[in-house]
Amino acid sequence: MNMTSFKTIPTSLYFGSSGFPGFMKKKARASCSRRDDDGPMTSASAYAVLGLNPNCSAADMKAAFRAKVKEFHPDLYKHSNTTHSDAMIRRVIEAYRILSNCTPSQLIESECLDPFDTPECEAFDLFVDQLLCVGKACSNSCVKRAPHAFTYASSTGTARASSQGHGDDYQVQCAVGQCPRNCIHYVTPSQRIFLEELLDSILEAPYDTSAEADLLYSLINKAKFENNRYQKPQRKPKASSQNVDWF
Repeated sequence: MNMTSFKTIPTSLYFGSSGFPGFMKKKARASCSRRDDDGPMTSASAYAVLGLNPNCSAADMKAAFRAKVKEFHPDLYKHSNTTHSDAMIRRVIEAYRILSNCTPSQLIESECLDPFDTPECEAFDLFVDQLLCVGKACSNSCVKRAPHAFTYASSTGTARASSQGHGDDYQVQCAVGQCPRNCIHYVTPSQRIFLEELLDSILEAPYDTSAEADLLYSLINKAKFENNRYQKPQRKPKASSQNVDWF
């Protein structure tokens, strides 16, 4: 697949003069006003979420972020409630955003964190492109095939992933592979969170979102390409400092 074949979108269409994506302005305001059990997240609590000390390097911070996202991945996190797993991943992203002093747009644009350029783990999360889904009119409904993983959204009538952590589920794999409109995608947790926020923004204001819809398709294609290239980090060979006498 040739990356140059992807449809490119002028940055001015969806980024303002400050480089802030239009679809995330409202999300950012909500994020700033959101409170957790201990109030707004501070630098100290952000370090605690990532398990770091204030003297850590940028490389340590990025490594801790990726390790935490992988730790709370629904396929790996030993917890019965996948909603809790999703909430923890969002807290990890928020903590990384605070400590790296990045705006949401920079999380996509800069080298600081780009889950679409460099996936943080294997793509096992499910994302349904509701702009293409025909809902209950689908001839091979994913909701009927795998009701434990998909449901119909009450607002649109289209399918949506209701649960994560089913990467090895055969029924889910069939639903993804046999979707007649190819609107179900395997993505990483960070990719899914960005795509869901963008999709919700489009669905909330469907009459002025052509640029955001193009951005959604572009990010989906980029995620599919990069996720196929993802390679697990290689384990370092065990080395011994002891001298061995072969004679």
